[in-house]
Amino acid sequence: MPSKSSARLAALTVAAVCSAASAVALTSPAHADSVRIHDVQGTTRISPYAGQKVADVPGIVTATRTYGSSRGFWIQDPTPDDDPATSEGVFVFTSSTPKVAVGDSVTVSGTVSEYVPGGTSSGNQSVTEITKPTVTTVSTGNAVPAPTVIDAKSVPGEYTPAGDGAANGSINGLPLQPSTYALDYYESLEGMNVQVADARVVTATDPYSELWVTVKPHENRTRRGGALYGSYDSQNTGRLQIQSLGATADFPVANVGDTLTGTTTGPMDYNQYGGYTLVASQLGTLKSGGLQRETTRKQSRGELAVATYNVENLDPSDSTFAAHAAAIVNNLQSPDIVSLEEIQDNDGATDDGVVDASATVNKLIDAIVAAGGPKYDWRSIDPVNDQDGGEPGGNIRQVFLFNPERVSFTDRAGGDSATAVGVTKVHGKAQLTASPGRIEPANDAWKSSRKPLAGEFVFRGRTVFVIANHLNSKGGDQGLTSQYQPPTRSSETQRHAQATLVNAFVKSILDVQKNADVIALGDMNDFDFSGTAQILEGDGELWSAIKSLPKSERYTYDYQGNQQVLDQILVSPSIRRGCDLDYDSVHINSEFHDQISDHDPQVLRFRP
Repeated sequence: MPSKSSARLAALTVAAVCSAASAVALTSPAHADSVRIHDVQGTTRISPYAGQKVADVPGIVTATRTYGSSRGFWIQDPTPDDDPATSEGVFVFTSSTPKVAVGDSVTVSGTVSEYVPGGTSSGNQSVTEITKPTVTTVSTGNAVPAPTVIDAKSVPGEYTPAGDGAANGSINGLPLQPSTYALDYYESLEGMNVQVADARVVTATDPYSELWVTVKPHENRTRRGGALYGSYDSQNTGRLQIQSLGATADFPVANVGDTLTGTTTGPMDYNQYGGYTLVASQLGTLKSGGLQRETTRKQSRGELAVATYNVENLDPSDSTFAAHAAAIVNNLQSPDIVSLEEIQDNDGATDDGVVDASATVNKLIDAIVAAGGPKYDWRSIDPVNDQDGGEPGGNIRQVFLFNPERVSFTDRAGGDSATAVGVTKVHGKAQLTASPGRIEPANDAWKSSRKPLAGEFVFRGRTVFVIANHLNSKGGDQGLTSQYQPPTRSSETQRHAQATLVNAFVKSILDVQKNADVIALGDMNDFDFSGTAQILEGDGELWSAIKSLPKSERYTYDYQGNQQVLDQILVSPSIRRGCDLDYDSVHINSEFHDQISDHDPQVLRFRP
């Protein structure tokens, strides 16, 4: 999953020049004197006039965008047709600050284009626009067409039609069915003035001044106010992204469970970073839902507490060490073992060949002590420079922290960045050939990706095998609002291969010792219902312990209005059958605008 702090254009400058838009040219000329906005928009996602010039298209200016690379204005026909599939609004791309004002009655001549945010390779839908415009103002001070109200009743329960097999799965050419499919409904409003009222926030405000609300307050609601993404068929039809046409400084700073009270009104847009978006000219008033960060319970003396925490590209220059330390000590209650993901090397993203991360890890350990926590020890294996993906030069890796007063680490020489760890039988028990060690680091499944870190721990005389993972990210997958339905999840191919290797390694331990306590944990970058999870679980070698929670609490990440599982702790049969397993997804980050990581940490407690 792309990090919310990944480099990208600000959402306020999401569109690029429309001259790069893909267009479909028709041979018949447009009859300018009869063309209105609903004719330009048509009854599919592609304008019947795409690539053609149109003249004197009338409309009332409903909003202007005066910043960024997608400057222009929206117009709407005050005399709509009776076809619910045809939008009555359209964006006019001017490239410079538009000279019209809201309420102007204008006619627009120009070329109809289908602009694809992110480019055609992204798989995104296109936005119908009029480009290279000549604008004539007919009158000023007119009433803006009343906004179309988007609410629980108006948005269909089904998300999308299946794509056209004859068009590589694209829905672009399919007739819109706005009363049947949510994506068709939103498309039928493209460019129109729309409104939501008293909408609950389901993804917190991000650094790009955008948030997500739902117009369906009961749709897959989670206990703390979000919307659960619980299967590939529960996309949450009521989700809608909110941006603003005003100053970013005035944008509401919201957490999940807050509400935009009153009305939020503006044109319906579509962008690269989430699809259909209400770009607000009028924002509702934020009402806090009072969400608080969670704190898990302290493990008892006989319980082993094991956690996974993605600390999001942590390097010594970051200002988040004290906050991460406080989270580990106070919110996670100082677990005995912590698998950290995304620990960067000592100089962060500087790409100079440095791979050692001791400065990063020790700075975190010192911050934990300062926060009142234990003096953790740690183990890791440095990657080969620039071979494990992530931010170039950062050399992210997994690191084991462990509290030596509660648990010991079994050091066994031989593990390095290129050597594969194996399993042997000693005195009837499984034993790693190297501890720490990496699982098949030369296998192509790990190309440009993190290699799992395996280690042996001992708690109260019992050996526990722990495998720290950070599987291939979802980068490159098509979005839920893609023109291709269902969207292609291309990143799964590598992730499935990785999951196969992890499962096989766990199986090799259990083949030697059937009752071995094995934990595979980390940022799996995939859902609890995904094929990746099924491969990891195999034929019962592992079980994802987050499934012990009620469904409304099964999430570790919040993306585009969908709360979902990316981080998992999977356990072997001996742990699952112990009847004392206690799992907690500790929600301290994903729901909050001031998050220190985009992932929530996970904690497992059990008695080995």
